[in-house]
Amino acid sequence: MTAIGALGDSTLGEKRPRVVRLDERDATDPQLTGGKAAALAVAETRGLHTLGGAVLTTAFGDDVDGGSDLATHLAVREVFELVGGDEHALVARSSSVLEDTAASSMAGQFESVIGIEGYDAFVRAVQAVLDSRGAAGVAEAPIAVLVQPLIVPRFGGVMFGVDPVSGRSDRRVVTAVAGGPAALVSGEVDGSRYLVDESGRVLEHGLRDGPELPAIAISQLLGLSSRVAEVFGSPQDVEWAIDHDDRLWLLQSRPVTTEVRGVPAGPIFGPGPVAETFPEPLSTLEADLWVPPLRAAVAEALVLAGAATPEQIRASGVVVVIDGNVAIDLQLTGEIRMKRPLWHRLNPIPGARRLRSAWRVGRLRGALTALAEDLLDRVDADLEAVPAIDSLTSRQLLALLARGREVLKSLHAHEILMGLLMDTSESRMTGASVALRVLAEARHDGLDDAEIKKRSPVVLALTAPHIAPDTDLPADARPPDFAQQSRRSSDAAILREALRLRVRWLQEVTGRAAWLLGLRLARTRVLADPAQVRSISLVELDAIITNRAVAVPTLLALADGAARAARPLPACFQVSDRGRPIPVRRGSEKGGGTGAGGGVGTGRVTRDAADPPNGSVLVTTTLTPGLGPLLPRLSGIIAETGSVLAHLAILARESGVATVVGYPDATSEFPEGTGVTVNGDTGDVTVLDEEVAQS
Repeated sequence: MTAIGALGDSTLGEKRPRVVRLDERDATDPQLTGGKAAALAVAETRGLHTLGGAVLTTAFGDDVDGGSDLATHLAVREVFELVGGDEHALVARSSSVLEDTAASSMAGQFESVIGIEGYDAFVRAVQAVLDSRGAAGVAEAPIAVLVQPLIVPRFGGVMFGVDPVSGRSDRRVVTAVAGGPAALVSGEVDGSRYLVDESGRVLEHGLRDGPELPAIAISQLLGLSSRVAEVFGSPQDVEWAIDHDDRLWLLQSRPVTTEVRGVPAGPIFGPGPVAETFPEPLSTLEADLWVPPLRAAVAEALVLAGAATPEQIRASGVVVVIDGNVAIDLQLTGEIRMKRPLWHRLNPIPGARRLRSAWRVGRLRGALTALAEDLLDRVDADLEAVPAIDSLTSRQLLALLARGREVLKSLHAHEILMGLLMDTSESRMTGASVALRVLAEARHDGLDDAEIKKRSPVVLALTAPHIAPDTDLPADARPPDFAQQSRRSSDAAILREALRLRVRWLQEVTGRAAWLLGLRLARTRVLADPAQVRSISLVELDAIITNRAVAVPTLLALADGAARAARPLPACFQVSDRGRPIPVRRGSEKGGGTGAGGGVGTGRVTRDAADPPNGSVLVTTTLTPGLGPLLPRLSGIIAETGSVLAHLAILARESGVATVVGYPDATSEFPEGTGVTVNGDTGDVTVLDEEVAQS
């Protein structure tokens, strides 16, 4: 047979082949052979152990779509004979141009037919593969049919070149079943699961309904993972099989669609302690204006209070910003207790340091109230002295931003020291509680929000800082019951709340000043929109204002879009070598199942797998690829069985649908209509009370 193969009578003069072998150069073209077959062709040309085979190309598919009779098309008989259909059983797999791309796998959405015997069955199988486009909702998409000999393996399964949930690139996840991997990827069985590090050490192992893999098989699979990553230039999601002669076969390879986050190291961070200051993601300029002062203040306060050494501060990022979300070192702040080696307990130097710190802290504690009061007076005077910002020149506005960062550092440091060194625990009176009462009373008196902010800026404690022309106050203002709060607050507690309030006022002033700069740049057409100033760093803004640089609006729009798409940070995480957050599970945490990714979703439980309500959480016994079209409707999935590497789990991760698998008795534990939050990262499922569920 030639590489051109049968042309078919509906495409005279067209030179695209209808049949190619996997070892031919044309087979590596995904537009001709589809993503799945093209990847196997690349693997074969690079010496990886594949089954070989041939492809009915997308040109053949076009012939059939154009009216050619599939049963009499010369290419069908040619492929059947080329792959040895008269001698042994065959497999016909879909290979769409939409499959197995870096952006979307379309896992399990097209048909594969296994164990085909005889020519008539082969014709029906090819037709079934072509027809499966309709069920996948892409009836017009070009598709090829990959035809290979059938093997009956000893073991089969799926392997991810990264941890598909956390994105850790120093982890491999292997799932295995007896025989071929079809039952595993379809969700019919769970298989055994292995979490393995790069050295081959098994970190987690669960047999479930799968086989125990020998150590040599784990070693072979790790080698295959490294090899396919090298061949394709990125970690891969592979289907594999091991025959009864212990030979490892590559059945399929596609890019992982999970974000590759790298290898975690260093401190454990979390947004908790700074969530009150920065409850929402910050833009580039917002982070530049407000985070460095906080970082410097935390570092200085911890050293002054004796809570950390300069060496520990230097080893930590202290406060980090990832995708606009702010987090702090939970070990430095005492949220997580740091483990100290035995030699540290025997070393007298730390004890001497603590004595010196205690002496210094004692003096600082005595002076802190007076220092805070003095700082408040100076900040209030500075704020009163600031003229109307629209009367300032652009260079004066830049100076205001720089000065604001210095003052914020002092305010943060004093507020943190107050919390570390003074007893503020008894007070339940906060700036926010006072602001709620002021806002409720002012609205009751008929004042509009603009007048309220002008008369009582304390209400800004109810809002998050942003660079914007104005600040929206919350629509609902229900004051707390002060009768239930302590009647008297300590002076330290009042001072701490006053410092926090000045922080918020100063953020408001600098945010308004930055917006005004954006407005001026938009008026002179330097920016397409004033809001684009948010996507410029402070250094870049200074360079633009002083005519030392120009802005590129297209890039700024892309940066703003990326910031809006950012996901919240995990409660505890480490930062990887790629600068990405990787969740860390605390020792006391225990999920109800296995997290399969997709983030966090909240909704009401449904068991209707045919027509689930929009925004619901589907509770099911297992994952099947047939659920794929329902994913846009769902906020979460909880399955009693299933693998994190099943096709449906892969699709759910790609769609951002929070998914938990292996949750025993989920269908009986979560009644229809129950409000739940599904955490696809940790495997936790939380039942919400009625008020939260309805909101």
